[in-house]
Amino acid sequence: MGRPRGAPSDKDFTYVSPVVKYLLFVFNMIFWIIALVMVSIGIYARLSKHAEAALIGLSVDPAMLLMLVGVLMFFITFCGCVGSLRENICLLQTFCIVLTLIFLLQLSAGIVGFIFADKAQGKVTKMINNAIVHYRDDLDLQNLIDFGQREFDCCGGVTFTDWQHNMYFNCTADNPSSERCSVPYSCCHISKDKAVINTMCGSGLQELNFLEAGKVIHTNGCIDKLVNWIHSNMFLLGGIALGLAIPQLVGIMLSQILINQIKEQIELQKYNQRHSSDPWH
Repeated sequence: MGRPRGAPSDKDFTYVSPVVKYLLFVFNMIFWIIALVMVSIGIYARLSKHAEAALIGLSVDPAMLLMLVGVLMFFITFCGCVGSLRENICLLQTFCIVLTLIFLLQLSAGIVGFIFADKAQGKVTKMINNAIVHYRDDLDLQNLIDFGQREFDCCGGVTFTDWQHNMYFNCTADNPSSERCSVPYSCCHISKDKAVINTMCGSGLQELNFLEAGKVIHTNGCIDKLVNWIHSNMFLLGGIALGLAIPQLVGIMLSQILINQIKEQIELQKYNQRHSSDPWH
C-alpha cells in the first residue's frame, strides 16, 4: 500500500481535529446530563404515585414516557461522549446510525401524520378517550388533562358528554360516586387569574342540554380545539421541529467528520509503522 493521500512527513501530525473531537464531546455531555435529569424526574414521579396507580399500566403515562425518552437519550449520548473522547469508531458509528434513524423516523412520522391527518386524528381521539377513562387512576394524567382543558377551553374529547366513559362521572343509576353525571372542574368557565377555584362547579352538568351546560362549562371537545390550534400555529410547530432537528443534524455531521478523521489517522499510523520497520520499502 502506498502512502496515504496527503500524509505529511511529521510523525507527530494527527488528522483528528481537537476542535471537532471536544466539540462533539461537549455537545453529547450537555444532552447526557439532560437525559439523566429526565430519567431522575421520571423515576421520582413514578415512585411518588400511589402503589395501586403504579400497577395500572396506562397506555399514556407521562412518567414512563419521560423515563423511556431519557434512557434512550442517555444511551445515545453515552456512545457519543465515550466515542469522541476515546476516538472509538464503533461507538461513534453507533451514535451516528442511531441518531440518523431517529431523525428519519421523526421525519417519516411528520410526513405520514400530514398525509394521513384523518387517521392521525382518529388515533388522538382514541388516546384522549382512553385518558378520560383513566382520569382518576393516575395523578400525572389527571393534571395533564386538566391543564389541556383549561388552556384550550374545552371539555372531553369530542364533547363534554365523553366523561360518561369514566366510572366516576357516568350517569348510570347504580353509580354511587359523588361525581355522578359531573365533569371535572377544568371544564368550567374559570378566570385564569382566579385564586380560589370551585372544584364542584361541574357537578351534575351532564344531565343538562348543551345550551344550559354551556352557561357553566365549555361544551366543545378538545380534539377540534387541538386541531384548530395546530392549524393556527404551523410556523411555531415548524420552528420547534427545526429546533429539534438541528442538534441531531449537527451531531450526525460532527460524528461523521470525526470518524473520517480517525480512519485517516489509522491509515497514517499503519503507513508510519510499516516504513519505520522496513526503511528500504
